[in-house]
Formats: sequence, C-alpha cells, structure tokens
Amino acid sequence: MSLKDQLDLQRLPRHIAIIMDGNGRWAKERGQDRLYGHHQGVESVRDIVEGCAELGIEYLTLYAFSTENWDRPVYEVNGIMELLVTTIRNEVGTLNKNNIRLHVIGDMTMLPPHCFRELEEAKEMTAANKGLNLVMALSYSARWEILQAVRSIAKDALAGKLNPDEVTPEIWEKYLCTAKLPDPELMIRTSGEHRISNFLLYQLAYAELYFTNTRWPDFRKENLYEAILNYQTRERRFGKTSEQIQQNEEIVS
Repeated sequence: MSLKDQLDLQRLPRHIAIIMDGNGRWAKERGQDRLYGHHQGVESVRDIVEGCAELGIEYLTLYAFSTENWDRPVYEVNGIMELLVTTIRNEVGTLNKNNIRLHVIGDMTMLPPHCFRELEEAKEMTAANKGLNLVMALSYSARWEILQAVRSIAKDALAGKLNPDEVTPEIWEKYLCTAKLPDPELMIRTSGEHRISNFLLYQLAYAELYFTNTRWPDFRKENLYEAILNYQTRERRFGKTSEQIQQNEEIVS
C-alpha cells in the first residue's frame, strides 16, 4: 500500500505550515551557487502545492522569505526576488487551473515595487478560486507581526475604538496577518533544524511539529504524506486528558 493510500482522509490537517529550509546547503553540497538551490526549491513548491490540492487540504502556508533574510548577501536577496517575480508570473495560470487562491502575509513595504505589483496582480487574478488557499509568508516574522498588532490595538484604544479591558483572544487575532485563516495543525520544517525561527509564533501554539533531515529541494509528495501520517499518529489534547478526548469522540460518534 502506498503512503498516500495509508492516509486517513477524514483526519487530514486543515492547515499545514512549512518552513522551507535547506536550499543553500543543498546547492553547496553539489558544488553549486546558493541561488541554484533556490531555483530547485521551486520544483518542490510546485509538487507540494499540487499534493495538498489533491488531498483537499484547505490551507498551505509556506515560509518563503523572512525579515531576517534581508540581511543575506545582496546578490542572493536580489536573485530570490527575481525568482519570486518570475515564478509568480509563470504560475498564475496553473493556480487558476487548479482552483488555488494566493494569499500573502508579511511586510510588503519592504519588497521591491515590481515584486509587490506581481503579487498584487496574482492575488487579484486568483481571488475567485475556491480550492486550496496558498499563503506565502514573504518578508515575514512573527515578532514583527505581533508588534504590528500591538501598535494597531494601541492606536484603536487611543482613538476610543477599543476598550483595552475588553480585548479577548478573538479580538487580538483580528489584528494578526492571519486574521482570516485557521491556525495550522501541522508545521513541517525541512533540512534538520529543530526550531520555529520566528514563524507564526502565536498561531503554532497547538500545532504538531514535524522535523525532517530532507533538504527542501528534495522534499516531494511522498515526504508530505510521511509527515501527515506522523501527524495522524498523534493525540491532540489541547490541555485535556486522553480520557476526556476519548469521551468527546464517543459522544460525537
């Protein structure tokens, strides 16, 4: 039986988030420039997006470029930005064909103007699609997001639009980049690192974390299925006991 056939389609994560790590190291291991790894990583993005769409996953968030990544060598940053523009331009037709809607989270003010324009056009051209929601985290960091949310809440409180004593988790979440998205149930990080690296710190509070040594350019559908199968072996308790979870499942059934 294939890995895909082993999946319980009734227990798929609604939202998967992925830290796509290892492009540069993959390239260096092959004696190539780091940008070569980023180009090869695009193939993995295509394959994983297709795999999630085929399974019926509702949301896929890809950590494509962090605010800290702006500190990388200029040639690499410029190359990544050009790759981003070219990829978006070439993939919009495929996204529409597969009913995939593009979203972007992060500090868009830091992007070069032509990158920003391409992203806005792609979002508009895919806005009517009802299948997989593909969320690209670009120029994003969770600390930046939390700081922006705090500033916005403070401004609304000063303007008399919000009573600080009445701020609830539901109100707080409306100020985040992910206000219209459910929290991820499964977070995958490739390339052997075991940290979250400033990614969706608030939203990943109850996510199942899955780490793999596979470099991102080598990550394909079979690796995705392995991660989901691992997720399906775990009991998600949200602070409750196993007995409480079992009782709730019996009541629902």
